[in-house]
Amino acid sequence: MEPLKNNDHFIHFESGLAPLNDILAEKKYSKVFVFADSNTAEICLPVFREFLPELENFDIIETDPGEENKNIDFCIGIWKTLLDFEADRKCLMINLGGGVITDMGGFIASTYKRGIDFINIPTTLLSQVDASVGGKTGIDIDNVKNMVGTFSLPQAVFIENAFLQTLPQRELLSGFAEMIKHGLIADATYYQQLKDSDYTNISAAAIYHSVKIKNEVVLADPLEKGLRKILNFGHTIGHAVEGYALVNDKKPLTHGEAIAIGMICEAHLSAKYCNLSQDELTEVASYILSLYPKYHIKPKSFEDLMVLMQSDKKNEDGFIMFSLLDQIGKCVFNCKVTKEDIFNSLMYYNSL
Repeated sequence: MEPLKNNDHFIHFESGLAPLNDILAEKKYSKVFVFADSNTAEICLPVFREFLPELENFDIIETDPGEENKNIDFCIGIWKTLLDFEADRKCLMINLGGGVITDMGGFIASTYKRGIDFINIPTTLLSQVDASVGGKTGIDIDNVKNMVGTFSLPQAVFIENAFLQTLPQRELLSGFAEMIKHGLIADATYYQQLKDSDYTNISAAAIYHSVKIKNEVVLADPLEKGLRKILNFGHTIGHAVEGYALVNDKKPLTHGEAIAIGMICEAHLSAKYCNLSQDELTEVASYILSLYPKYHIKPKSFEDLMVLMQSDKKNEDGFIMFSLLDQIGKCVFNCKVTKEDIFNSLMYYNSL
């Protein structure tokens, strides 16, 4: 597959990480660090070593897995580790892992000594089709996702299907939610193809198409001033539900499970504020519920969810701003929605 170009770097597909050797030879980094969580270090690092047997001189920086650890305290620990390793501005950080690792690793690299080079090797379906593309880095503050971060581009991104073979089905399904979103906001034909596919056996071509959709949006609006906001469909409510569940549930939702909830709720809002038909709303809700477990949004949590939504960085002038569907395959942004209608969308989800 041909690499996709994003500004001055490439997103490589099924390359066996061969172009990484070229980057290392050209840049001649003083030190190379591989940043991973303990799960990735155990399961994915051996695959990484098989791809690059000649890369022997690197240090591993390991952190605890999970969204709950994507915070400033863990970043401080890793910055101190880099100092202990005497890392200078000519070193490289390779982020090997899911979205938490690429988000946090990119943030750490882009701020350490005002910025060192980094490369993303996403190892989950979610991070391949979402977090690794677009130059956003970030960490969470008080369970509000990605409140502190930078726009900083990696030297390259490498997407390899081999890493997906290590994933449980729940993690594949989490990433599949973002692929569904890509179809809903930008490509009705692709959405239908996903409906006819098996999420447990996602083709490299489907991943490529999802990344291509996101990459085209990002290239048109790299700093999220306009069009890029359509990528937030399902995320205003979904992020709030995800943050709430992280604190209050014994078994937190995955990102994809939360976004699935958000997409149903925001499809309901789309039928009220945009031109999404009732038939399309019913079809979208039915399809998503056929894949993702039903979750009960406690009515007593509605106000807490509103507080989390009000902290969303995309809000303007005190209004909660949504990206909504005008139809399947077309999305509009900067939609102001009332609190009453947000609550109605949550009740609609609960009623299904």
